[in-house]
This record gives sequence, structure tokens and C-alpha cells, in this order.
Amino acid sequence: MNYRHAYHAGNFADVVKHAVLVRIVEYLKLKEKAFRVVDTHAGIGLYDLSAEEARKTGEWRDGIGRLLDATLKPEIANLLSPLLGAVHAMNPEGGLRFYPGSPLIVRHLLRKQDRLSAIELHPADAALLRERFAGDFQARVIELDGWLALGAHLPPKEKRGLVLIDPPFEQEGEFDRLVDGLARAHRRWPGGIFALWYPLKDRTAVNRFRADLVETGIAKILDIRFEVRPPSPEPRLDGTGMIVVNPPYPLEAELRSLLPALKTLLAESPHAKWTVEWLAGETAPGRD
Repeated sequence: MNYRHAYHAGNFADVVKHAVLVRIVEYLKLKEKAFRVVDTHAGIGLYDLSAEEARKTGEWRDGIGRLLDATLKPEIANLLSPLLGAVHAMNPEGGLRFYPGSPLIVRHLLRKQDRLSAIELHPADAALLRERFAGDFQARVIELDGWLALGAHLPPKEKRGLVLIDPPFEQEGEFDRLVDGLARAHRRWPGGIFALWYPLKDRTAVNRFRADLVETGIAKILDIRFEVRPPSPEPRLDGTGMIVVNPPYPLEAELRSLLPALKTLLAESPHAKWTVEWLAGETAPGRD
């Protein structure tokens, strides 16, 4: 289930994931009190869409490429403006060559009192990310296994914030690690917001993952799924998912406006669909 990000940067999954991410960060900014974002699998932070890996797949053209070219209704443009603003900031000469990963998107949105902890295990990737944030006292890059960070770095001293868990799915057992890691992290910081990315590729594994999340007993779990096409006969990234624990109260309503618009822009099939469903707590699912 390998998902090497350099090949997929800026694709439909990134657009949906980062759209959810910025809505959570913008909610945290509504209060003056400082918050921290902990990004457990931060990557290199910035992706060159003209590089060989991105050119080989060209997936960004059907993701951020479509979004930047779109004429959006004012409500949708407002919801996406933090994301699009971050993308434009990484391309100061205009056009679209660079796509920011989650740590750079978050850093672009932080106020002076807010902080980012960017965790990355691979030494070369951590070194690149550290170079990008050189001299930036609001962003700390830590070379560490992101799964270990869920224990060692929680709760943050700010007592407010978000933990983004976005593993590359390069190894077997990532769904089990997501559940175990979330359960451990939630015990340490039950009031934190947690956002977990997962691929819609192996549907049996996804169904088991969702059931295992319910078994954790965590009180508020929102499952967001976005599929650009129906399940493929052979394993393929047909959709993207986000689990949000303790979601901000406006998020569900924002997604019910945003996801239909993204479906119109990003669908690769008439059978594309989205779902917003509470696995635990709150209300009945919304879907299309």
C-alpha cells in the first residue's frame, strides 16, 4: 500500500486532506490563546511538481491543478482561501511549481503565539525540513519516529491544538498503528484534536480500521471520506479518508458545503461520492 508522497503531492487526496487541516487550524485561531500543531509524519515540507517523481504521475494536475483553475462560489472560496493562500505563498513568481506539505501549510497559518512541532523519522527528510525552518523559532523539527511522538510530545504545554497523523503507508500494519497510536495519544491528551489520514484502497482493511476505532471507546470520532471513482478491480487509490477526533463544532457543516464542491471539481467518475459520518457521538451520516 505504498504511498510515497513525492509521487502524489498535490493530488486529490492532498487537496481534501489539506482542506480539512486548514479548517481545523482556522478554528483554533478563533481564540487568542496559543495552540500547537504536532505533525507526526511531516515529510520534507515542500514538493517540486516539476521534479521527476511528480512528472511521472502527473497526479497534481487532477488535484491542486484543477482547484487553482476553478471559479469558486464565494462561500467555497472563503473555506479554501487558507489553503490556496499557502500554495500561492510558495509560488511567489506565479504559476504552480511548488506544493506545500502539511508543515508548511500550518506554518503559513500560524499567529505569532502559535507553535509547530514537525516530526520526521528519515534523517535526510528531517534535514531538509530543518533547513526550510532554519531560524524560525515558532517551528521545531524533531528527527524521531512519529509513533513515539504520540507519547513523548503530548500533551503540549499550550494545552490547545491539533495532532496530525499522516503516515506514508509504506509498511504493513499502518492501520493498526493508527488505532493504537490514537488510543495512546488520546489517553494522554483527551481534550486534543486529532486528525488521521488514511487511503481508500484496501476496503477490507478500511472497514476493519473503522470498526477498531469504534472499539477504542473514544467519544467523538468523525469519519470523512472522499472518493473520485468507485472501487477499482485492482488495488488503486480511489479515495481518501480523514478521521477527526474532537472535531471543531463548525467542521461538519463546513464539510457539507465544501465536499460537494470538491466532488464537482475533482471527480473522475459519475460515481464519485463523499461521506461525513460520526463513528462515535453526535449525529447521523451525511453523504452524496
